Amino acid sequence: MIEKEGKRSKLKIFPQNFRGQVTVFIILAVLIIALGVLIYMFWPKIISTVSSETKNPSVFIQECMDDVIEETVENVSLQGGSVNPTAYYNYENNRIEYLCYTNQYYKSCVVQQPMLLQHMQSEILKEIEEETTTCFDLLKKSYTTKGYEVDMKPGNTIVEIVPNKIITTFNYTVTLTKGETEKYDNFNLVLNNNLYQLINIANSIISFETVYGDSETTVYMNYYHDLKVQKIKQIDESTIYILTDKTDDNKFQFASRSYAFPPGYA
Repeated sequence: MIEKEGKRSKLKIFPQNFRGQVTVFIILAVLIIALGVLIYMFWPKIISTVSSETKNPSVFIQECMDDVIEETVENVSLQGGSVNPTAYYNYENNRIEYLCYTNQYYKSCVVQQPMLLQHMQSEILKEIEEETTTCFDLLKKSYTTKGYEVDMKPGNTIVEIVPNKIITTFNYTVTLTKGETEKYDNFNLVLNNNLYQLINIANSIISFETVYGDSETTVYMNYYHDLKVQKIKQIDESTIYILTDKTDDNKFQFASRSYAFPPGYA
């Protein structure tokens, strides 16, 4: 340090390590501020995630069952409404069920599934029953290992195909106790799918098949602008109908055989 006496001012030179300490403090301050901003931004999501893992069994069941229900609905829809069709036409490796059929020539077809919507609800329900039991068993095991006392009362499961969605309700009651008690019941899963409309259109087409042995598909597309209807004739006089919702590419397809003509008929 250099000092000058009298009227001249004193000049002080700070050590090099002091400047280094100031730099370190500035960097630490910036890191603390950045960390604070990150915590502020992501804390609600962190709290929500932790809460759902430890407090909300509905999230557990949704994550466990979502793909199962979606895959089942797609499979049933591509096979004419049944998980394991019995009377079917094999089209592009899909067993497509006959919803209207006769094995005779010059005869109108007979409706095979007069309660198609109810039949499909039942088929979806039967196909997901085993996985439903598995998911609720996993739920109980998961919360038990976290220190909860779990009281589970199984109930019936309901599948409802309604306009624009498919609702699956699991009438289970789950009571969790860990210091305090929380009760959950009626677990609902909603799949966005307009299968309801496709089924109604299929029923309308089938009505024409029983009377005329054919249907005019352009009428439906003119009325429903998001609908695509394909009518594909087969060599044995069967008809494959493919109904597609163009908004999400969901499909429902089925087969019909009505007023068939023998080979060589002119």
